[in-house]
Amino acid sequence: MKLLKTIKKIFEKNDSNSIENIEEFMLENNFGVEFTENFIEKIKKERVTSENIEETLKENIKTILNSADPEIHFGNSIPSVFLFVGTNGTGKTTSIAKLAHLYKNQGKKVMLVAGDTFRAAAAKQLEIWADKLNVPIVMQKEGSDPGAVVFDGLNSAVSKNIDVLLIDSAGRVETKKNLLNELKKIERIIEKRTGRKPDETLLVLDAYTGQNGIAQIEVFSSMVDISGIILTKIDGSSSGGIIIPIIQKYGIPVKFICTGESIEDIEQFNTETFIKMLTG
Repeated sequence: MKLLKTIKKIFEKNDSNSIENIEEFMLENNFGVEFTENFIEKIKKERVTSENIEETLKENIKTILNSADPEIHFGNSIPSVFLFVGTNGTGKTTSIAKLAHLYKNQGKKVMLVAGDTFRAAAAKQLEIWADKLNVPIVMQKEGSDPGAVVFDGLNSAVSKNIDVLLIDSAGRVETKKNLLNELKKIERIIEKRTGRKPDETLLVLDAYTGQNGIAQIEVFSSMVDISGIILTKIDGSSSGGIIIPIIQKYGIPVKFICTGESIEDIEQFNTETFIKMLTG
């Protein structure tokens, strides 16, 4: 990404527009207004030089990132239930497959639930991944009640001693009321069957959506308790900064990042690793 090195180069020019150009660059790369303004104020007030600007910025970023805990929460009894939410096109289905692959490689028994019954393509895509990964999937025909699919998935997971149950859900935010009712119903079914809410409710965001990602957080936060975020397509040169305003404004941790298109390209979020990505 080399975002931090680019900021250093802009500062090193030391012309009348340097600070203004840094501010513009940071906003364009989704660092957020609050973080950017605070950093610009620090440059003006403190003895920030071309030698220490990169380290100063790193420390500011670390402070934000370390304020939210990216630990993954598993249930005290199996199955651990992960509910995935997010708009269509963010890479939600692929992220579920990547996580299934990750946990299967760790020796866990994984099952998928095709809870997006609104789009036949979503269920079909998840079924294709289940076949590739050789993991079981629970699904019903298009238009079925998502709650019924989830209920069947929970029962199947219990009977088969599944460790991790990954549940897809619809992403049609244009029908917000219907989606709200649907997600609330799924939550109730999970809680009634397991005695607890989903162990993780993960919002899948496309890093390239930039500030629109903030709007998506607000929409889905009004529906369910989001425990963490999976950020997809973060291999791009200008996609990384968005993590900062997400954590700073909402305190919701980024738990996983997807760094490419391969099934292996998912990793649990780590501050030091992410800082290295920003540095390039």
